[in-house]
Amino acid sequence: MAVSDSQLVEMFEQVLTLSKVTSSESVAILKSHYSNQRIVDAAFSAAQRLGAKVYGVELPALNMPKAMGNDMTAYCGDTPLTGNKAAQIALEAADLIVDTMMLLHSPEQEQILKTGTRILLAVEPPEVLARILPTLEDKARVVAAQKVLQGAKKMRVTSPSGSDITMELGQYPTVTEYGFADEPGRWDHWPSGFLFSWPNEGSANGKIVIDVGDILLPFKNYCREQIILTIDNGFITDISGGFEAQYLADYMRYFDDPEVYGISHVGWGLQPRAQWTAMGLHDKNDGMCMDARAFDGNFLFSTGPNTEVGGTRKTPCHMDIPLRNCTITLDDEIVVVDNGNVVYPPESIG
Repeated sequence: MAVSDSQLVEMFEQVLTLSKVTSSESVAILKSHYSNQRIVDAAFSAAQRLGAKVYGVELPALNMPKAMGNDMTAYCGDTPLTGNKAAQIALEAADLIVDTMMLLHSPEQEQILKTGTRILLAVEPPEVLARILPTLEDKARVVAAQKVLQGAKKMRVTSPSGSDITMELGQYPTVTEYGFADEPGRWDHWPSGFLFSWPNEGSANGKIVIDVGDILLPFKNYCREQIILTIDNGFITDISGGFEAQYLADYMRYFDDPEVYGISHVGWGLQPRAQWTAMGLHDKNDGMCMDARAFDGNFLFSTGPNTEVGGTRKTPCHMDIPLRNCTITLDDEIVVVDNGNVVYPPESIG
């Protein structure tokens, strides 16, 4: 069902309140011509209702020669902010930025965050924002899981379809997403509800089986056949299967960059209002499909860049691959997801 403009403003007011926006703060709305104007307008109105000083920063679109498709996650690295120091200074002056155009995986975003400015990304359709409106309970659930993941030294992921991969942890931090930016220097994404870290460099080994019904992003496809990834010392060394495996292999090969095969972030979904089935009800240009990344109990496996946490892989190709029916264990003892069912944090958290 459609969300009215007044409802969208009320939703933004709730999320900005969770993000601790007050009348003493300034809020910048970052946009481009492809931003959803309803989201831009609602963010402006909500910030004004909270008494904040609001201003807009509009940047031109940037089309990289190797980019394919319109999905905002299909090409990582350079953004319309790259090299635009004046605009970056204007954004750093804000206490909170509502990003409606997508700066993720850019060095400029990391530089802005280091100044203490908070960033909230909002690019999903209003109806998705409404269904996954963040709550304090969402934060509690994700933070409880964070305490477990950030203390772990090893992760193992298995599945009935044949996945079995192990990796060491600890070199990189644990990152949480719960839908609002309530701390200095925090980036978050509405809607969300998951967490992740990165394997220690060279430590991931084993096999990932992308099964029927698992999701390939940014393709926004449900797999109809299995794709088998062989992983040696932190990199995908073989992609086997049928047509879909060939399609994935050709897509990654197109970037002509060995770093696209590196294992990026790994984690799991904790958002009960996100749905595995939701992607099938939207056009491919409707946002980033955060339902797929956040639905409860998925194992979110990704490839490509790791510069956002201090790594050295700056590569434009980034795949997010949510897998169902996996079992995730940490340090061979704590089962956080059992055959796709979240067993930690306990249900009482949420």
